[in-house]
Amino acid sequence: MITATNIRAHAVNTVAWLASAQATIVVPVYQRQYRWDIGGCEQLLSDIRAVADRDDDQMHFIGSILSASDSAGRGSAENTEEWVLIDGQQRITTLMLLVAALFHTIRDEDAKLATELERVLIHHATGDTKLRPHREWAGPFRDVVVGAPDGAPAPSRFADNYAFFRSQIAADDVARVWRGLQRLEHVAISLGTGANAQQIFESLNSTGEPLRDHELIHNYVLMGLSHAEQLVIEDDYWAAIERSTGEHIASFWAHYLVMVGGREVAATASGRGVYDVFRALFPRLDPAALRTQAEQWRSFAQLYATLLDPMGEPDADIRVRLHYLNTFGRGMYPLVMSLYARHRSGEVRRDDLLDVLDDLQSLLLRRDVVGVGSEHLVARLVRASRDGIDSLVAAISRLIPSDDRVRVALKHSPLPHPEYVLSRLADNDPAQDDLVVDHVFPPAPSDDWTGGDGRRWKDYSEDEQNSHRALAATLGNLTLLEEALAAQVFDADFPVKRNLYGKSSITLTRQLESIETWGTGAISARSAGLAQQLMTLWRRRGPLVIDDDGLTPILDAIPRRGWPRGWEREFSYVEYVGEHWEVPDIKYLFNRIFKRLWADRRDAVIAYCSRRGGPVYNDRAWNGDWDSLDADHHLYMGWDSRYMMAAVQGVLAEAGLAPEVFVKYSYIGQIM
Repeated sequence: MITATNIRAHAVNTVAWLASAQATIVVPVYQRQYRWDIGGCEQLLSDIRAVADRDDDQMHFIGSILSASDSAGRGSAENTEEWVLIDGQQRITTLMLLVAALFHTIRDEDAKLATELERVLIHHATGDTKLRPHREWAGPFRDVVVGAPDGAPAPSRFADNYAFFRSQIAADDVARVWRGLQRLEHVAISLGTGANAQQIFESLNSTGEPLRDHELIHNYVLMGLSHAEQLVIEDDYWAAIERSTGEHIASFWAHYLVMVGGREVAATASGRGVYDVFRALFPRLDPAALRTQAEQWRSFAQLYATLLDPMGEPDADIRVRLHYLNTFGRGMYPLVMSLYARHRSGEVRRDDLLDVLDDLQSLLLRRDVVGVGSEHLVARLVRASRDGIDSLVAAISRLIPSDDRVRVALKHSPLPHPEYVLSRLADNDPAQDDLVVDHVFPPAPSDDWTGGDGRRWKDYSEDEQNSHRALAATLGNLTLLEEALAAQVFDADFPVKRNLYGKSSITLTRQLESIETWGTGAISARSAGLAQQLMTLWRRRGPLVIDDDGLTPILDAIPRRGWPRGWEREFSYVEYVGEHWEVPDIKYLFNRIFKRLWADRRDAVIAYCSRRGGPVYNDRAWNGDWDSLDADHHLYMGWDSRYMMAAVQGVLAEAGLAPEVFVKYSYIGQIM
């Protein structure tokens, strides 16, 4: 019989396993912090009490515990073995806290039972705890299990959960809970040096809380290194990344991977899209290569911190533009991070960086004005930036809505980001924070409100009132005002507001003093004037190319699961290297792309299929849906839509044609 050589697994009694262990069970530095809450502790205690009350042959299975033996002397006393706990930290730690609660409850009343409990917790020879958490938490854990020098352990999750167990277990209940603990079982999995710990860790059906993407990345980077190597990467690099990104560490990794890969990081069936992309881009690195790569991660994390808080940027012009760009969220961070790093290295000139930061504001504001989303643009722009600033400027220009579209939208639609827009139109200091946006015509006027023409709001016809309300949030009806003045003009008639507007320090607002009456005509006229200023300030730079916000580059196309019956048209059309193709969905596109490339770029198809193992084969080796490319080569058509989309993207990239292929989704394709 063939047996595994690098993995040993056997079922064990959990308490006996802990009590007999001569090794120290070490939580490695890449593990996340201890997280179990009171609810989890309550459920565990309930399960233990339930099994304690069953027949003697009834046991309770707590899952698998995965560990790897570290060689003697690494990070601990000489000749002391360590078991590195790869999976099971949360459960083992909680069990230790429960045993500690039992021990401290009974130690002065039942010496024999106390000795049994202590054997689970403490190495008799050294007095050390058998479980050693991450070094930052080893002290608080020991204070709970062994006892703090001053009798009061520091606040921690360990102390909270231990206190819960103490509160729930009376002295006369200890024997019952101990009986239940002795009926716990698990599968102990130990790994040899040749086993892939990360792959095994991912495949386990753990009962613990699923790890998040950035935690999986952390594990992946450190797992497989020696304890000493882990400490170097953790201390010199990873801790710095966490300090720089803080609560935004997950978005940092997502944005970094878009920057590096030039592709959108989409959710996957596993729910681990960011981690899956990271693992594909960074296959296992040896320690030397890992350190080089980690230096880059740390450097970009520091740049990311400046994007999050531009006050750290010494150049005032760059700083204010980064501040402005944050108005629109963090969607453009992958591109900005790349350009920012290239500017610091001298590759991108300062003036070019400033111009592109202005272009991005124009892109995002204009698209928001006309109601076009910007969620899936950044990867496309990252790719364009690799061909130089001119290529990037052209790509941005192609995505910026035209002046005509913007002008119409500004006249009739609510103004997005009004404080940002009005501040810049007024050439106002962005650091000034005592300004508010005031509606000249109030959105909910009183019956006696007047625009200055002698009529009251209650005298307006229903159509007139509706026309005013429709324009209340548009550019022409908004202005900036100091808070002190705004408090005086709230809901006031226009003649009252007009006089107070004249006292404002903001030129844009003082101009309203010259207007005699306020109504839909005045709002529209002011919108038209300000719209022209807006389009000058947020310009559309670069060549006059098609405004193609409805076209999606093939590399950014989204694979779809399927279609409701009768709704099969996914694409309105496809632009292939300047040609217009009428193809309804990915299956037709898959077939046409491979046939076309077989005729024009056979070398690319062969190279792609050799590397991926299909979808072109020499023989029809199984039954199914096939199409022939020639007498000796056949294209299998039985794939699902996700495979087909990936294959189309891959073979076009292989042929170097991906930047020249776009899809236009149908209405149904957009909403699916």
